[in-house]
Amino acid sequence: MELDEILEIPPFSLEREQKQELLTAALKRLTIFHQNHCKAYGQILRLLHADPQNAAQYEELPFLPVRLFKEMDLRSVPKEAIVKTMTSSGTTGSAVSKIYLDKATAANQQKALVKIVADFTGRSRLPMLIIDSPAVIRDRRMFSARGAGILGFSILGSERKYALDSNMQPDWNGILEFLEKHRGKRMLVFGFTAMIWEHFYKRLSEQPARIDLGQAVLIHGGGWKKLAGEAVSPEEFRERLHQACGITEIYDYYGMVEQTGCIYMQCQCGHLHASVFSDVIVRRAEDFTVADTGEKGMIQAVSLLPGSYPGHSILTEDEGVILGEDDCPCGRKGKYFRVIGRIRNAEVRGCSDAYDSK
Repeated sequence: MELDEILEIPPFSLEREQKQELLTAALKRLTIFHQNHCKAYGQILRLLHADPQNAAQYEELPFLPVRLFKEMDLRSVPKEAIVKTMTSSGTTGSAVSKIYLDKATAANQQKALVKIVADFTGRSRLPMLIIDSPAVIRDRRMFSARGAGILGFSILGSERKYALDSNMQPDWNGILEFLEKHRGKRMLVFGFTAMIWEHFYKRLSEQPARIDLGQAVLIHGGGWKKLAGEAVSPEEFRERLHQACGITEIYDYYGMVEQTGCIYMQCQCGHLHASVFSDVIVRRAEDFTVADTGEKGMIQAVSLLPGSYPGHSILTEDEGVILGEDDCPCGRKGKYFRVIGRIRNAEVRGCSDAYDSK
């Protein structure tokens, strides 16, 4: 089945055997494509003596440590085909990942994102309040993870309003006018966790008129490390926002710039879900074998979307645990899991070391 056909499948509709068969065939095809079209990736597979053609299931296919995208330029299409370059978030002075997208890959990422999120918010586009500044997306060819997230989610909005100005200060008058215009309507609010907390929630008390988001659904992601430093738990984050502006429908998500489009949305039961277009595998750190359900380990993320770069199978630097498969009380099929946090002093040694030792 080709990717355009797969993208027509409802994102949480396939049970284990069906999804296993679909992902194995599609990921084998992607691995062979990148092996033949990305010289560095092909060299890595040769050094690892990896033969994707012989993989019986997708868990046996090779994976790249996510750090490799900070150290090398990896692409499987000609330079002139690249229409967008995305960069990961990073601390000042640290290396960032560079992800090269051609037109088809960028379009497929957006289509997958819309289908995944629509399963939670509904098919209709909604008035959208973005808790960020429009300045972050001005350079359309070079996006940070933050800018890419905003641009990707913005397609879900029937009308969009940025809540912050270029100085990261809330535009209270503009926000109130937007809310009044769409009073009584279901609304989408989007932002990154730390941005919402620091630049919106903490400033709400300064606004004399109540900001009422009781009809809104909030989708947020990333930034928990900063909030953990303030001892703010996900439960407290939701409760404080509810008290401050009345919002009750709040969904977190897990995702990475290296696999944009294939996000893992959190359902009303508090579980992160893998869609038909992606999956997570948890591996034991000592030998990279697949961990059992309920066993902590390193998160490997696979995605069917990366066609212009070999980012379809990545070992992250996050620790997590698979909670179950096909039996979440929310009714969605597929694996559901929890992210425990960043691996302390994470430095995954594997494919990148093999390549460097060449």
